[in-house]
Amino acid sequence: MSTAIRAQKLRKVYPGKPPVEALAGADLDIRDNEFFTLLGPSGCGKTTLLRMIAGFEHPTSGSLDMFGQSLLDLPPHKRPINTVFQSYALFPHLTVAQNIAFGLEMLGKPKDEIRKTVSEMVDLVQMSEMADRQTSQISGGQQQRVALARALAPKPKLLLLDEPLSALDFKLRKEMQLELKRLQTETGITFIFVTHDQEEALTMSDRIAVMNAGSIRQIGAPRDIYDHPAERFVADFIGDTNFIPAVVTSATEEIAQIRLGTERTTTARLSQGAAREGQVTLALRPEHASLVSPDEGLLSGVIDNVVYFGTDTHVHILLDDGTKFMLRQQNRPDAAHSFSQGERAGIRFPPDIAQVLKD
Repeated sequence: MSTAIRAQKLRKVYPGKPPVEALAGADLDIRDNEFFTLLGPSGCGKTTLLRMIAGFEHPTSGSLDMFGQSLLDLPPHKRPINTVFQSYALFPHLTVAQNIAFGLEMLGKPKDEIRKTVSEMVDLVQMSEMADRQTSQISGGQQQRVALARALAPKPKLLLLDEPLSALDFKLRKEMQLELKRLQTETGITFIFVTHDQEEALTMSDRIAVMNAGSIRQIGAPRDIYDHPAERFVADFIGDTNFIPAVVTSATEEIAQIRLGTERTTTARLSQGAAREGQVTLALRPEHASLVSPDEGLLSGVIDNVVYFGTDTHVHILLDDGTKFMLRQQNRPDAAHSFSQGERAGIRFPPDIAQVLKD
């Protein structure tokens, strides 16, 4: 598979007193025809990186190539790239079809080609019945479909999406996550999506780059990022995670023998670069643990709170060493919830399911 975007030692420093390093030497390969997500908290550098790909920002240093050719000397309008922003920037006095046609008209495309492309685009985003309606008369979710169709109409090699779902309500955002992935698959265009929402990233992406403080902390498929976080920031930012103190007593290349505060032992996976002896921190997902009687648990403590969430129940436990632990149980019809607030309980988890994090 060819590489759509390659960034090497890409750096952006904004002048000031002191200067602000928004991007700290990023190295990144984005493959052709993949849904790639830049994920991280506000101020982590993800939008700066997206704007450099679009041509709206110029790097302080480093290289940025698209399909093997440098982008650095190309102005934004000469790059085969389109962007969908948070505010869809539609023309409210124009119809759906006219909004989609606008960019093609600016490119000087023949009228027959414009008409054919607009017809294809309204079909693609399932808006055919509303083609003649003004965009001021349609819903937010429908407006977003029009913005996507307009961006896809010129058939760019790359589509950049800067948090385009942030203005939608929860249910509509869920629907549009699936819709975006469908559009990317059907068009075969490389999508680069920026978000701070972990669920969006896990739902849609082929691969994710987790960013923090101007640097890329980990790149991988959603399952790899979730199940095998490289460091504490990634484990904490992606989903809910318990952090448990432990001691590594011995280790092979990938597996460590660990001793917990209860003096009970088990095994855990080693993150790359994690300590192979001494005091460490384990990352354990809440759904990977189960409640047992105190004498059966690898850990034990007092149930501090029980919160019902419909699909599952969150059990908050204060461990005997003072560590807070959260456990997630699915609410199945046959599930027996025999533990309640104030009771002592034990916690078990399978061998090799916890991860020893690097410092």
